[in-house]
Parts: sequence; structure tokens; C-alpha cells
Amino acid sequence: MSVWTAKRFWNHADTIKVDGGYSVELDGRSVKTPAKAPLVVPTHTLAQAIANEWDAQVEIIDPAMMPVTRTANSAIDKVAVQFKDVAEMLAAYGDSDLLCYRATSPAELVQRQADQWDPVLDWAKQALSAHLVPVAGVMHQPQSASALVPLKDRVHRLTNFELAAFHDLVAISGSLVLALAVVDEYLPVEHAWKIARLDEAWQEEQWGSDEEASALSEKKRADFVNAAWFFRACSRET
Repeated sequence: MSVWTAKRFWNHADTIKVDGGYSVELDGRSVKTPAKAPLVVPTHTLAQAIANEWDAQVEIIDPAMMPVTRTANSAIDKVAVQFKDVAEMLAAYGDSDLLCYRATSPAELVQRQADQWDPVLDWAKQALSAHLVPVAGVMHQPQSASALVPLKDRVHRLTNFELAAFHDLVAISGSLVLALAVVDEYLPVEHAWKIARLDEAWQEEQWGSDEEASALSEKKRADFVNAAWFFRACSRET
């Protein structure tokens, strides 16, 4: 049974303990992923959040309003079957990390990038043994293999569910280092988001912002925050 039908067909969603973790039932029927695999997550916290999302649906099911369910589905249907490829793709961000590409002018932006990005790169060097070197301009300049290996190893140690959430943290921010700083709790997620948007914020200060761009930025922020929550909920009960 696929529960991704257009209209609500159940009265209540409940969490249940199953082999391998926790699942959700809709009026006693187990929730499946879009690929029809059992939806089993590692913690009750995740299962309860998924149940809450299903119960919050009204008449028409809106997957866009179910971020925890969506990430769990991705972990099971996508990441689990191609873990190595996903991990390699995300680890590759280290070679062109957002924090390493610096403006050459104006001086105020150059200084702001140094003030906010250098401490995170310093953290990566000390905590992860990954010494990434900032470069001027936007042309790609490869980082040393010795800097990238520990980053790759760290990504490959994640679980399927962690990697699904981590994917969003990296893809939305454009920075492997910022994503690691969030999951390793060096940076609060909202502060990391602010750092990731440094260049956009600068442009808004100079030229103003429009309603469409602001709405898109807020959507990305919400997805970034949700991904950080999901990652932590993979191993913690709240």
C-alpha cells in the first residue's frame, strides 16, 4: 500500500515500536515510503514528528508540508541504495567550499568574509584536521588531498538517515564545512545560516531585496533548520 494518495483517508496517526526502530500507522495501517518500503526510523522522536505531520494534513495531502516524512523517505528510498555515491557527492563540496572563495572588493565585504568565515575554517583545521585554504575570486582552485581526506572520512561515517539530512545542509548552504560545523555543534544552526547568506545579505544591503527573493530565502532557511533538527533527532530522543 502506498500512502502517498491525494486525499486524507485516515482518522489518526500513531507511532509504534518495530524491529529496527519506530514506525507510524494510519488507523492501524503501516506507512510506506513512495517506493513502498516500510517507513522505519531510528528514534521515537522522528516517528512522532512524522505522525504529527500526517495528522496535520486536512483534506488534501501536501508533501511540501511534511519535511520530516520527506527526509525519512529519502533516507530509505534513495540514500540507503546509493550511500557511497551520495557521500562522495557531498564530500566533493570540500574542494570548492563556499567559505574558501573570497571577494577581492569592496574592502568592507572582504573584511566581513574574513571575520565570519575564517573562524569556521580554523575550526575545521583544528577539529577535523582539514586545512582548507581561502582563495581570491570565483575560479576553482583545488584544495590539497590531505585536507579533503578527513572531510570525506567524516561524511562516510554518517548513517543513512543522517546523510539524508546532511545532504540538505550541504546543498542549501553550499558549504561542507558549515554543514559539519552544525552537526558537530560548533555553530548554532541559525548562525550558520547567517554565515552562509553573507554574500546575499551584502547585496541586499547595497541594492535592497524583493519579495520573491525574500520568500525563497525564508524557504531555504526553514529547510536548513529542519535538516539540522532531523540530523540530531536521528540519535536523540526529545
